[in-house]
Amino acid sequence: MSQYKQESHLRSLIKGVSWRIIATTDTILVVLLVTCLTGNCSIESAIKIGFYEFFIKLAVYYFHERVWQKIFRGKQVTSKLILYKSISWRLVATSMTFIISGFILESFDEIALYVALTELFSKFILYYIHERLWLKLPIGRIRNFFKFKRN
Repeated sequence: MSQYKQESHLRSLIKGVSWRIIATTDTILVVLLVTCLTGNCSIESAIKIGFYEFFIKLAVYYFHERVWQKIFRGKQVTSKLILYKSISWRLVATSMTFIISGFILESFDEIALYVALTELFSKFILYYIHERLWLKLPIGRIRNFFKFKRN
């Protein structure tokens, strides 16, 4: 448990990209699994859903991060707070997955629901781990990594 420090916009953006890479990979695999189990195996749909999700959710994830920046300010970061943040993101992201899947699959039926519910569990675990790992990275290290030394 440590005192929370304000993150830069760059760190939030890099964190968002790292999460989207993990999450999009999971989404593609989940869509492929669910469509194959229902007899409509479609790598094309899986990639389309992953593509749209990557960009739409990256923007929403960045906004979500900045809101939680304000909530965490001046507080001790505990596993409980990370859990609340994880739950709030999963509610937003799972709803978006259902909507995106429904549009791409052209039906808001049980397949879109199964995709959303499956990722609800897989991504909840992945997101919680992602958050814990990012808390271990010192705030200034990201910024210093991108600075060039001047001679």
